[in-house]
Amino acid sequence: MKKDNLKDQYRINEKIRTREVRLVGDNIEQGVYSIVEALKIAGELNLDLIEISPNAVPPVCRILDYQKFIYQQKKRQKEQKAKSVKIVVKEIRFGPQTDDHDYNFKLKHAKSFLEEGAKVKAYVFFKGRSILFKEQGEVLLLRFANDLEDYAKVEQLPALEGKKMIIMLASKKMSGASQKKPSKPVNINEQTTDEREKSGNR
Repeated sequence: MKKDNLKDQYRINEKIRTREVRLVGDNIEQGVYSIVEALKIAGELNLDLIEISPNAVPPVCRILDYQKFIYQQKKRQKEQKAKSVKIVVKEIRFGPQTDDHDYNFKLKHAKSFLEEGAKVKAYVFFKGRSILFKEQGEVLLLRFANDLEDYAKVEQLPALEGKKMIIMLASKKMSGASQKKPSKPVNINEQTTDEREKSGNR
């Protein structure tokens, strides 16, 4: 369907119904020609007359190999589509005094989001006077980013926006971690967290 739609976008040769056209391109002398002259030039070059700007006065045409022209258009569309791929942003909310169980539960979800290629917007929400714990919120978000370092790169360091302190994490596609894909990421992370706590108590 897409191929047909692209081909239908352009009128070529005898399908161009206008008295004169403006020819542009490197392979001809640019200027305004009657449709008869333009078709004659295209025929002599064994190429096609392609209408690229039908709304111009007179319409603008190029003389090219039509199949090659369509191929180039498709290639350009693919490149543009690749550049404009929609990135999904998943939000994860913490409180300023989130316990380890809740933290690890959210860490597990963040890993799965990042493995799917989504971005993660993690934030600590401060209610009322809990804004006094903003340093605690920053520490929590930095710990979160550190625990996800095999899965994500930090796009935005913790920043306070109103009642939220936000950190942005982008998926590390093709990273060693995503290739290994641990079968139970939350258990591995809990073990790592416990080890950190043990080593911190020594």
